[in-house]
Amino acid sequence: MVKLQVSSAYISAATNRSNHAAALSPESTTVVFASGSLIALWDIDDTNDNGVYETLQGHEGTVTCLRFFRDDLFFSADDKGEVRAWRRAEGRWSCTVSFEAHSKPISALAVCDNVLATGSSDSSVKIWNIKQGSEKDELDECQTIDLSGRYPLAVAMSTLPKSRATILAVGSTDRNVNVWTRSENLFVRSASLPGHEDWVRALAFRSPSSLDGGADGDPLVLASGSQDGTIRLWNIELLVKPVSSTHHVNGASSTNELLDAFEASLADPTEGEEGGRQITLKRHVISVKFQDTGAQQYTITFDALLIGHDAGVTSLSWASQQTDAGNHLPLPTLLSTSTDSSLILWSPSDTIITSSSNSPAAPSIWINCQRFGDVGGQRLGGFVGGIWAHTSQGNEAMAWGWSGGWRRWRSVRADRGVEDEWREVGAIGGHRGPVKDLGWSPAGEYLISVGLDQTTRIHGAIPRPSRKVWHEVARPQVHGYDLVGVAWLGPWTFASVADEKVVRVFEAPGSFVETIKSLGVGGVVEIDRDRPAAASVPPLGLSNKATSDAPSLVDSTKQGKRPFDGELAATTLWPEVEKVFGHGYESITIASSHSHELVATACRATSPQHAVVRVYSVSTYQPFGSPLEGHTLTVTRIAFSPDDKYIVTVSRDRTWRAFVKEDNGYVPVAMDKSHARIIWDCNWSSEGDIFATASRDKTVKIWAPSATSDRWPALATLKFREAATAIAFCFLDDLRRLLAVGLETGEIFIYSGLKSSPDKWDLAYVIGRGTAHVDHIHRLAWCATKHAQIKQLASCSEDGTLKVMTVQMGVD
Repeated sequence: MVKLQVSSAYISAATNRSNHAAALSPESTTVVFASGSLIALWDIDDTNDNGVYETLQGHEGTVTCLRFFRDDLFFSADDKGEVRAWRRAEGRWSCTVSFEAHSKPISALAVCDNVLATGSSDSSVKIWNIKQGSEKDELDECQTIDLSGRYPLAVAMSTLPKSRATILAVGSTDRNVNVWTRSENLFVRSASLPGHEDWVRALAFRSPSSLDGGADGDPLVLASGSQDGTIRLWNIELLVKPVSSTHHVNGASSTNELLDAFEASLADPTEGEEGGRQITLKRHVISVKFQDTGAQQYTITFDALLIGHDAGVTSLSWASQQTDAGNHLPLPTLLSTSTDSSLILWSPSDTIITSSSNSPAAPSIWINCQRFGDVGGQRLGGFVGGIWAHTSQGNEAMAWGWSGGWRRWRSVRADRGVEDEWREVGAIGGHRGPVKDLGWSPAGEYLISVGLDQTTRIHGAIPRPSRKVWHEVARPQVHGYDLVGVAWLGPWTFASVADEKVVRVFEAPGSFVETIKSLGVGGVVEIDRDRPAAASVPPLGLSNKATSDAPSLVDSTKQGKRPFDGELAATTLWPEVEKVFGHGYESITIASSHSHELVATACRATSPQHAVVRVYSVSTYQPFGSPLEGHTLTVTRIAFSPDDKYIVTVSRDRTWRAFVKEDNGYVPVAMDKSHARIIWDCNWSSEGDIFATASRDKTVKIWAPSATSDRWPALATLKFREAATAIAFCFLDDLRRLLAVGLETGEIFIYSGLKSSPDKWDLAYVIGRGTAHVDHIHRLAWCATKHAQIKQLASCSEDGTLKVMTVQMGVD
């Protein structure tokens, strides 16, 4: 019997469009981010730049929020109101508690001490006490704050200076920052901070940098970001009442009185009634009661207005307050992201010092010290969120965009007094939505995938000192329709089908060939003719047009660096060389022959007239023979036999049909209707002696071609607990072969069988949902490696991920 070992080699996953969908562990370099209903783990300090190394499954809905409690415990929430706690023990993450916190989607999470706050679109914020056990955790609801019809978009918590009291800030759709405080059991509303002209989308506290905080040190700072494009900073300090004393300085008293009068004049409601960005220095005094020490009063004062973004602010994050080698505290730095596709780092100016800077009420002057991203906001949606990170190579500012891809900028430490240099480094990304199809290039050098995010992506294994690491290396097609199928027509040519009637053919530009060579992706053959330098999409167009100008942004790849996410979206397009027409409805699937001389396509159909397969010659893109008729509903998959003698098609009409090649095209030769439900997939063995069909009736059937009969026999039937949606054969050696079966629930079953006994199959391995997928698997594809006993299995799923797994063989 064959013994298998399966490990994950590559996980491609996009980040959800929520500004709370990612978090960094407080003491390590692990980033957790939400990808559909999954939680992806990414070590950003990995020396091999591996990307995502694990996905956690458990949520039924789309994950919206993630927050770390400590380094080995974080919380997640989804759009069905469920909250989960995840704990790491012995190197593995597991869910320790799961419960429904709200009846509607959760939009914000905050953690402070042993308190968790959840904000939901049911117009409430709930407070939970965290009780940690040895193996399981518990969360007890202790308060529900009703927001009177307003939706909480951001929630932040911290501890008030010089006290044990907790302060809760809620940004909502009422344009104000609402402040609640708790000293003993319940939060009480303390203040409402006006000023923003649109929804408050982001909140972030910065604790005092001094050891004791309070009035003598830095204040507690609250940053609030709004869809009006502005950021406001609020100082929260302990109120120190003036005391009459012989040691009291009259000058200081008069200065405070003048400052109070100035603030009162600025806050005069009779001025500035016309609206606009009003600035008020009014002090909001809040009182917190304690049983042992009585009441303490704090002031919340507007400190600074940061204007620099051209569109709404989506997230805020304060830099770590770790001291440098000389035990110097760094300048407070705030990271902000916006839908204008920019990321800005803000710091207080150290060159402008006013004479009143020693006064606790003196406003600070903040400047835009770094700005990253795209000028003019050309990327649709901009940045959704961002976080700070501290790695062994320096500080990093990271952000994820509307399409789900990350971008990272790293500071290279300079001498003290010299400004740090920032440069962009490689990050990760993936399809933003279900991945519908994939295919290995003819020599197995790289992998192509298409998805409902309307993009085609090419993934390659890039050599690293210790191993090859997978990354996206090109995005040859960014379309206006949902892409559903792809097939290679040669080492540098592929065809794709989308939710349209056209088949589009693309050919690699010279820039892609140079990129692949510079990255060292193995197996690349030399080009035999001149190619266009690159491609671009004209305004209001869908076709990639060839250009002679080489893209300027791909300079980084000349040094052996892979393209960044911004470059992938702008400069790695392939020119479109051909359009193939013929179908009357939207395309649904595509397949190419093993000789790459023919390509076959099918479209959506509800009648026999349109449920046909059209075969074209790749050399002329003209029809090869007549359309293949016989089906009555949509053809879901087409498969050529290894010698291209046969074509097998499967359909929603629950039948498969076989066609044999003749001089003038393919003609019908066999059919069967033994499946009870829709047939999703079909695949030939590499020897061409058998093929398999996978159906929603929870079976996979093995068939053998017959040269003497039109009733081809079913050799075996494999039964499953769930619907089988994808299958793929793999050559193992001269005696054995493998069959991978993907299910509707995301598991992958691998069977082994002897070539001499095609009717007997033994279950060799089950890849569970933790390693495989959590939803409908759309396609499986095997690829050989240099080692005969090691194969690679690529899979794509409705859950939005694409995975490459390494399958190593052994014999008991």
